[in-house]
Amino acid sequence: MTTNHVELRPGAYADSVTLLQVSRAVQGLDGVLAAQVAMATALNVEVLTEMGFAVPTEAGANDMVVALRLDDAGALDVALAGVDAALRDANRRDDGPAEVAPPRTTASAFRRVPAGLALVSVPGANALVEAMDAVEAGHDVMVFSDNVPLDQEIALKRAAAERGLLVMGPDCGTAVVGGLGLGFANTVSPGPVGIVAASGTGCQQLLTLLDHAGVGVSSALGVGGRDLSAEVRGLSTREALRRLDEDAAVELIVLVSKPPADDVAAEIREYAGSLGTPVELVLLGPGEPDLTAGTEAVLRRLGRVVPDWPVSGSTAERGGGRFLRGLFVGGTLAGEAKLIAAEALGADAGHTFVDFGDDAYTTGRAHPMIDPSLRLDHLARAAADPETAVILLDVVLGHGAEPDPAALLAPAIAAISQPVVVAVVGTDADPQGLARQIITLVDAGAEVHLSNAQATRRAIELIGDAR
Repeated sequence: MTTNHVELRPGAYADSVTLLQVSRAVQGLDGVLAAQVAMATALNVEVLTEMGFAVPTEAGANDMVVALRLDDAGALDVALAGVDAALRDANRRDDGPAEVAPPRTTASAFRRVPAGLALVSVPGANALVEAMDAVEAGHDVMVFSDNVPLDQEIALKRAAAERGLLVMGPDCGTAVVGGLGLGFANTVSPGPVGIVAASGTGCQQLLTLLDHAGVGVSSALGVGGRDLSAEVRGLSTREALRRLDEDAAVELIVLVSKPPADDVAAEIREYAGSLGTPVELVLLGPGEPDLTAGTEAVLRRLGRVVPDWPVSGSTAERGGGRFLRGLFVGGTLAGEAKLIAAEALGADAGHTFVDFGDDAYTTGRAHPMIDPSLRLDHLARAAADPETAVILLDVVLGHGAEPDPAALLAPAIAAISQPVVVAVVGTDADPQGLARQIITLVDAGAEVHLSNAQATRRAIELIGDAR
């Protein structure tokens, strides 16, 4: 007989990626039908409740919750032992005998091992301390952490600007520094383009489309999605532009951003015009070129041929429903799709575009490029809604992302009656294998594009066919 078991572990903590790995390990045990081990944030409690687990009302964000669904109550002891073992394995260090205690601060780590860049990936509430420690020690920093308060971002970037240092982030998911990809970076060849990106997946879309066109990228400096806001005012963008302007390997700089504040965009345009290296601006917003059009402009400035962006498979043009449902792991890709749809269909037409990488969805959870479970749940809901006409998805490849996202999506897509259009952002050299991902999605019944803008316009066409 199926039984549920839920327990709290007050004060216990592990990061979201570790807990995802623990959940997957336990779910593979005999007798376990479902396992979710997570911090009891509001979002995670909501997800567990929707899964049918009764989470104690006293659960808080500093508590670990262990939720198990078993096919027999007799499997509980084995399952709990599996949770404990997986947590121990995740925390075990295999560094051999430690002759020297590990450093306790970022600054002390720099004193021990000289390096040029600190990468900070801790809960957002703790990121400022570590990042500021690096800046005060005279080092650049990449802040992978999200959920960093805006006032802390401003303070950190002002401190860096005073010292001529670069802060990439917060929520900097992608960068290429010295030829090394960081975060979710795609695998690309070095080349004449340098990118400054106030957008993670916007940067990845440029990287991958340029790669398809045979153009490499020497550096990609992410500055965080809020850097061109009215509050932050491009503090990191200016420093990143200055550095790429001084890089002899860079023939053309591309600045890509989520919709910026108008006055900040004007200031950055003026600053870019003062540089010796030409700058192509790809600033998303109403009436502005999309990411694909921006890439094509880059290719033309370099004197390169603009290729046809590939389309694989085709999705049946089935009737029924009125609305386009976009479910994204990339925030800029979601924003781009929303802008294109608003221009074609109207801003208040009832179509929805959800970014599961938004801070609201990632507190206490791994990013959806790592853990797709939340999007899969919403995908099933969208497919079950008779008002859904077309479903639009993105699949973002790269280092650090889910090893085989198409394999997890394919069964869900195959079960959907509505047309499904997918934008796959990746390169042939990415660890997931671009061609393999595309084949899996096409076999499941999806139509697959390399261009997110092109995929969105195709989904809009299908909306018209469904009416």
